[in-house]
Amino acid sequence: MSSATESSNLDIIIYRGWKDHGKHVWSPFVVKLEARLRFAGVKYTTDVSSPKTAPKGKIPYLECWDPLHDPSSRGTTKPRIKLGDSTLIIKTLARWNVVPDINAGLSPAARTQDMALRALLEDKLYFYHTWERWILNYYAMRDHSLWQLPYPVRVVVGIMVHRNIVATLHGQGTGRYTADEIATFRLEIWKGVNDLLVASRAKSSTEDPDKPFWVFGGQGPTEADASLFGFIVSVLLCTASPASQKVVKEFPIIVEYAGRLHDQYFPNYEKWTL
Repeated sequence: MSSATESSNLDIIIYRGWKDHGKHVWSPFVVKLEARLRFAGVKYTTDVSSPKTAPKGKIPYLECWDPLHDPSSRGTTKPRIKLGDSTLIIKTLARWNVVPDINAGLSPAARTQDMALRALLEDKLYFYHTWERWILNYYAMRDHSLWQLPYPVRVVVGIMVHRNIVATLHGQGTGRYTADEIATFRLEIWKGVNDLLVASRAKSSTEDPDKPFWVFGGQGPTEADASLFGFIVSVLLCTASPASQKVVKEFPIIVEYAGRLHDQYFPNYEKWTL
């Protein structure tokens, strides 16, 4: 069954945490999930909601008709189900044949490299970005993230969120570093990403300056491309991460990579300005 047919039957809704219809949002994981669906040509709609209603307590999450429901069951209506965590959502949709397993054709070494890059972004860089946004630029991040709350409530909830994030960052390790050390670690990651993209751009088979090229230089995307696109877009849009934004803008190939993917797969979305 084709992914287009599957997705139309599932009536997929992605809950992104912000309204911003026709725009990318600040969460790299939301952008990652949307990119992954668009790579496969899967249709979906977006809505707001909040982590309180999410199955794993975080954004994004996805809602759809249950494809495993037995239509012959009497006295029951077809249920809608919720899926949480961007990685688990993608794995589930691939298992249902809604999206293809784009890493299936990779060699074991290539799959490991792909997984390593995703881990570097999602389990390392994410926390450096969280520190920058919630510690150095707290008010900008609070007002954007808690936009649904009236101001007096936002102040109180913001304090609680900040305390939780400080504790999380300390336990995870990022909160134990100095600002200069975090800046150095962050820069090292973006330099490494730049080096990968320079190499992949050089061996890219496309002669069209507008067509996407992929982080590992293949003929199509891998899971790492969805993650990387999400993190780049998040940085280029987030006004609560000015230092990271300055770093990324200093690497033209990174901006070009994201720009080509945006133009190809998100033509109906507003693009960032440089």
